[in-house]
Amino acid sequence: MKKSECVAPLPVKQITVLLAEDHAGLRKSLKWIIELDGDIKVAGEAKNGCEAVRLALHLYPEVVVMDIAMPSLNGLQATKQIMEAAPATRVLILSAHPDQEYIEQAMILGASGYLIKPSSTHVLAEAVREAQKGNAYFSLSISKQLRDQCQKVFGRGELLKRRMAHRALSDASSPHYAAPIQRRGRNCS
Repeated sequence: MKKSECVAPLPVKQITVLLAEDHAGLRKSLKWIIELDGDIKVAGEAKNGCEAVRLALHLYPEVVVMDIAMPSLNGLQATKQIMEAAPATRVLILSAHPDQEYIEQAMILGASGYLIKPSSTHVLAEAVREAQKGNAYFSLSISKQLRDQCQKVFGRGELLKRRMAHRALSDASSPHYAAPIQRRGRNCS
């Protein structure tokens, strides 16, 4: 018997996902995409917001992929309830709407990311992996929106420059501040 025949491969722990999407055909496609690489397992499927909350509290998946527009309870309301009852669960919002208000609400409610449906299929599994690790994940167009907002708020480094100037001024006025010694004429070698 060869040594390699004696060693069984270690089982890979799969990331558990609850898939909440009201359209059965899309839900089936998303499940196939999510499970394609073998390291992610869809533990449950919900066709409305109420069912998503109930299954999340029963299955305790690591990640919930949540459609935003669902019957009974929309994705944002369901996210709020899941985050309150199971804060360790990560929620990725899946939406056809890149509306700034929806994105802000999702982040306020504790979602780990926001994906736009048409562009999400090729990054969905990666987004699930990142969310499971505790990282945020956004569709490219949303990342650009968020970057632009941050640049407006922080002024392309102007805030940092002002802080550094303020710190230098307050250090210079401190009684413990010693100005650099400037030597003239003599070389001290």
